Amino acid sequence: MENIRIGVEWFDELLPDGFPSHTSTLISGPGGSGKPLIGFAVVSARLRQGGSTVFMALQYPKRDFVSESMRIVTQLDLAEYAERTVFIEFDPAIEEMEAPQGNGFKANLVKPAVWDNAIQRACSLVPDEGPGILVFGSALNLLLFSPTYSEATFERMKATLAEDKRRTYVFSVSTKPKPEEIAMLEAAADNLVMSRKAKATFLLYMTIERMKGVRHVADEIEVPIPSELLAQVREMADHSRRRVIPLIREL
Repeated sequence: MENIRIGVEWFDELLPDGFPSHTSTLISGPGGSGKPLIGFAVVSARLRQGGSTVFMALQYPKRDFVSESMRIVTQLDLAEYAERTVFIEFDPAIEEMEAPQGNGFKANLVKPAVWDNAIQRACSLVPDEGPGILVFGSALNLLLFSPTYSEATFERMKATLAEDKRRTYVFSVSTKPKPEEIAMLEAAADNLVMSRKAKATFLLYMTIERMKGVRHVADEIEVPIPSELLAQVREMADHSRRRVIPLIREL
């Protein structure tokens, strides 16, 4: 499959041959460090090349934030690609899935059976042509806090990363807590990108640990993201810890 040409200078410096399509990528690092913003660069490139994207919106329930972030990071207007984007909006309060409305629907992704069904439904709502469908999910570690479903959902995540090559997957996870599970997800992914945040500052750094089948530069770089945007990311991460995790722990 044709590699994805990212088209942003700081990413292209690390991937001179492009990003490998139809592989799985895990972006791993501390909570609130801005990991999804790195993934948005890959999403934008896929859309510009004629592919489609499924957003698994666990941590970012407001689509306006996703749209504005992508505009700032990659200068892409997500509204121009509405027919090739769909949002799975995470809602732990519903039983399974609700009917699609526009280009999205709500799903309780904590339940392992819903994981596969939601991805299948979302992919059926967008064209699977050209370079194909990219599935992007942020803060998947949130799903591991359910005392009932976490083990089975974890196995679904791991299998998706290790085995499913029908699509391109880009997921982000926080390294704390659940470090043992996150380490296993890191090992299952084809590609691994590590992020970190500078202490007491709003700076984001990334390092490519491995990429399947393409050359990469292993240097750590600072990702040029405005501090105001990184501050919003940290606020949302704090909201997840305070509000979303307690709800999941009841399931």
